[in-house]
Amino acid sequence: MSTLTEAPPPLAPEAPEPKPPQRRGRWTPYWLLLPGILWLVVFFALPMIYQASTSVQTGSLEEGYKVTWHFATYWDALSAYWPQFVRSVLYAGTATILCLLLGYPLAYLIAFRAGRWRNLIMILVIAPFFTSFLIRTLAWKTILADGGPLVGALDTLHVLDVTDWLGWTAGDRVLATPLAVVCGLTYNFLPFMILPLYTSLERIDGRLHEAAGDLYARPWTTFRKVTFPLSMPGVVSGTLLTFIPAAGDYVNADLLGSTDTRMVGNVIQTQFLRVLDYPTAAALSFILMAAILLMVTLYIRRSGTEDLV
Repeated sequence: MSTLTEAPPPLAPEAPEPKPPQRRGRWTPYWLLLPGILWLVVFFALPMIYQASTSVQTGSLEEGYKVTWHFATYWDALSAYWPQFVRSVLYAGTATILCLLLGYPLAYLIAFRAGRWRNLIMILVIAPFFTSFLIRTLAWKTILADGGPLVGALDTLHVLDVTDWLGWTAGDRVLATPLAVVCGLTYNFLPFMILPLYTSLERIDGRLHEAAGDLYARPWTTFRKVTFPLSMPGVVSGTLLTFIPAAGDYVNADLLGSTDTRMVGNVIQTQFLRVLDYPTAAALSFILMAAILLMVTLYIRRSGTEDLV
């Protein structure tokens, strides 16, 4: 017998190895971020670097300023103007507390009780932004004018006697006193408190309130145990958005106050635009920024929340 051997079938050509998929558009997010990064570098980082170099310079406007690493300017500025720093923190802190006391009930009303009036109330809250900050502040000069209806009502209710005893007014006069400056700060920055509070309260699930009621919790207990803790991100955001600009404000103290109510913002403005002492003005700016940054860091850690609205 003869055995017939068949030739093995031809091998199929090997398939080429698949190429790794190309990640198209991997640089797209970075290109989208580039305009914002350039904006921050040009209009934030570079001015900060320039002001930092200015704060350690010595010289005069006629002779010119040179970087001599004169860090004693910081100590001289702080030792000369520490009352204005304390006053700024006091005024800004008082205005922030007043904004929280006034803004939280209004934000609660808009979030849970406004109903069909919600949009109208929100428009009224942001209505001050439709006019200039300067015009809004000047309006308070008329509201707090001597002999005006508001001052007369406060005098009749003997409120001015209490504020005079506290040193916030001068007799029956409100203008050019700390109370006038705090009133201006409170009015101008109140929307910055209401809007974050409203956003935070609106996100609370209403079923949590129903569950608290089913557990026989009273309204105050529900607010203390449920509503307020869940609204803490809005409280923290609102207080920061109010305190930070209020501490550096100079318009309210300039228009509604006097030389005895000057804040650190007024000193920085004077040093930059009138005295032309640029190193001192730059040093004051960095001291204010460092103080606010320290207080904000401690406040956020103390509040126990980093989920800001």
